[in-house]
Amino acid sequence: MLTVCEQKYLQLLRSMKLITGGGHGMNTDKEPKLINLIIALESVLLLAFLFLLTPIGKSMSVSGTVSDTKEKEEDERKFIKWVDFGVTKEAMQKAFRYDVDTCQNEIHLNWIELLAYLGARYGGDFSKYREGDMNAIADRILAGEKMEEITADMKYYGYYLEAYTAVLGGMVGTFRVEIPENKAPAFVREDELAERDVERGTIWVTKYGLKAFSPIAKNYPYQDYDDFGVSRSYGFKRQHLGHDMMGQVGTPVIAVESGRVEAIGWNQYGGWRLGIRSLDGKRYYYYAHLRKNYPYHKSLQEGSIVQAGDVIGYLGRTGYSSKENTNNIDEPHLHFGIQLIFDESQKDGNNEIWIDCYEITKFLTINRSETVKNQETKEYYRVYQMADPDIPGEPSQQKIPAESKAEEESKVEEESSAESEGKAGQQSSIPER
Repeated sequence: MLTVCEQKYLQLLRSMKLITGGGHGMNTDKEPKLINLIIALESVLLLAFLFLLTPIGKSMSVSGTVSDTKEKEEDERKFIKWVDFGVTKEAMQKAFRYDVDTCQNEIHLNWIELLAYLGARYGGDFSKYREGDMNAIADRILAGEKMEEITADMKYYGYYLEAYTAVLGGMVGTFRVEIPENKAPAFVREDELAERDVERGTIWVTKYGLKAFSPIAKNYPYQDYDDFGVSRSYGFKRQHLGHDMMGQVGTPVIAVESGRVEAIGWNQYGGWRLGIRSLDGKRYYYYAHLRKNYPYHKSLQEGSIVQAGDVIGYLGRTGYSSKENTNNIDEPHLHFGIQLIFDESQKDGNNEIWIDCYEITKFLTINRSETVKNQETKEYYRVYQMADPDIPGEPSQQKIPAESKAEEESKVEEESSAESEGKAGQQSSIPER
């Protein structure tokens, strides 16, 4: 028999046409079971609703809403998600030469704009590069045409300009640097107010040109090839997202660009490694497999500011081990990588953008930092100091301690007499303002 409450509930369900029965052949003995099932389900829903009213339930609801909103906002933000950097050394050299040669002219050619134009024209495929194409666009601009007008109908010029600026934006500009006085232009040597180090025979000059350096110090041999994307299997199967430069253990490793030390310490894949973020935040330079026991220049710690050309560490073969300070790499080499960051969501995780930097390292061989060794501490220092104006305040100088000055002087004399051919042509000296 049904209770009065159950009979009324059954009539309500029938009126809503959720069940049929009674005079239409349904077995009313089964109705209580159905009603009990429905009541049980409603009880569960009621309990769930009451739980959402509790502080824990509210936090879960808000957390889910915030997470969904965050994902939606990331989808709506407009930033570059991928870059395939295929610009060749030859194209970079030609564009750079145009930039430096016109830096004091009324019409100054921007090397990144030239490369972005060709990138848009070639669809990023620089196997199509012809020097004549670079000459043609340069001639048009020098004749008075504006790049904005020339590229008005090029759909992807804006993309290539932003992408190539993210890659190359910190490499060329104005800076002050110390050089042997006998290598300085006459107008600089004749300037009585020019900053000099008489004992070392050096003078400070202002230049416009390449202020980025090769990651391997000058006079140290290395071998490499384009190994970006090849298979790696330690830990898990993956692609090699960097460039290996094989050399001798202890070879000084150089900061390619000025920046801030963002990561320093052990990583089971990269061994002793350094991560340096460019000052504009767009590039993250990764130096890995550094030397066992003494991987870094002693001046470095997380947050340190380094200048392009500074010694930051020493080539080795550490890594491929969860145990710190382990040599598990067969051949000594520097793993050098460049990550692009258009949005902080790309810094770590599945959205990282690593580019093939083989052609960049070839291009940077025209500017390699000269180093000197402190025989007492075995630490290396750059020989010629630099002042990068992009560094806030007065940039610190990486100078060898006074007790090792005699050896440094011998290195300066050697550099003055054995300067490689063509180096002077890579920069344009600008009179002190």
